[in-house]
Amino acid sequence: MGCQAREAKRADVRSGVPPQPRDIRVVIADDEALVRAGFKVLVDSAPGLSVVGEASDGVQAVHQARALKPDVVLMDIKMPVMGGLEATKVILDGDEDPPPRILIVTTFDEDEHVFQALRSGASGFVLKDTPPEKLLEAITIIAAGEALLAPAITRRLIAEFARQPRPARPAGDVLAQLTGRERDVLQQVAAGKSNTEVAAALNLSVATIKTHISRLLDKLDCRDRAQLVVVAYETGVAIPGQR
Repeated sequence: MGCQAREAKRADVRSGVPPQPRDIRVVIADDEALVRAGFKVLVDSAPGLSVVGEASDGVQAVHQARALKPDVVLMDIKMPVMGGLEATKVILDGDEDPPPRILIVTTFDEDEHVFQALRSGASGFVLKDTPPEKLLEAITIIAAGEALLAPAITRRLIAEFARQPRPARPAGDVLAQLTGRERDVLQQVAAGKSNTEVAAALNLSVATIKTHISRLLDKLDCRDRAQLVVVAYETGVAIPGQR
């Protein structure tokens, strides 16, 4: 670093100028080279985003995630050697703290893929025909620690649980941890409602709803909103068709 650069850096420190935020680091996992190339051009062209690695199968995706520690992994479902759902589970079961966020990007939108992706720990699910600006928005949302759970995806998840004859795990331990208001909030979140919609339904402020959701994430050991929906329906706290 030259003298002028060092002096400028010292001046920034003295003046209290905050450091610039680093780019959101992205790994692209897809077995099609053209798809990876297209995503790379798109992501690298967006301010605040950068592609730091690519993978053509699930095993490579796991290695890249561990070696490069990205913020977000764009994960295809259908890949050779190891599929995207299995790779997602392996990555999120690893020792990275915090682990990368997984955004499933695929041409497949059947119910079982949505369900399995969320069960594997993915924080979002979008299709490859998603408009470019929406994909970039999804990456930013996921990197910020939110879940990308569109109403259409929530409806598929609810339909999947509606086909199950009984809760997948007992609700007793879950309910014992929650206050009545937290249970109300969880039911509303499981219905696919935004924070604003939940606040209106329960006659509370959006800030209060955010506080309740933060407590739910902590009590139920969930990574994000998507995982809250899974827990709500697996335990029977939320019931398909419930509003």
